[in-house]
Amino acid sequence: MGFILLIPFFLIRFGLLSILNKEAVKRAAYFAPLLNKEKTAYYIYQISNIFIIIYLFFLKIKTSPTWFFFIGLFVYILGAFLLMISIINFSYPSKKGINKNGIYKISRNPMYLSYFIFFFGCVLITQSLLLLAFVILFIITSHVIIISEERWCINEFGKEYLDYMKKVRRYI
Repeated sequence: MGFILLIPFFLIRFGLLSILNKEAVKRAAYFAPLLNKEKTAYYIYQISNIFIIIYLFFLKIKTSPTWFFFIGLFVYILGAFLLMISIINFSYPSKKGINKNGIYKISRNPMYLSYFIFFFGCVLITQSLLLLAFVILFIITSHVIIISEERWCINEFGKEYLDYMKKVRRYI
């Protein structure tokens, strides 16, 4: 039953993005060039992604204790909402390619942040420690990938991106 938790994720991440801007789908799938240890992090990131998605097919949604379920549901809905907002804002970057509109004025990586929140909500709703371990692994390896993306953005956009980094935090 845990697989139903993924339905909003896929509808927002892939469905909404492809409806808004097909070019944005290509940008979202792009990974910046990786150096040495970043390549290892990338493979661990991909494995953790696959594990999270597949493992949710085998988990059950646990409604007891009730307060735990409702906190998890709140976190899950918050993650889905933030994902939707970040996808909408990601769909329409400036002509130079830097996303500085909407939620990107608050966080340089709102899509990753929404993934973290969304999957943590899934952990709370399913109450799975193994899922939590893989979500933590996903978060750690995502951070390494984010660092490589920022290096690419600095090379690509120069001073404009450095100024953006000074004004807007990496996460929140």
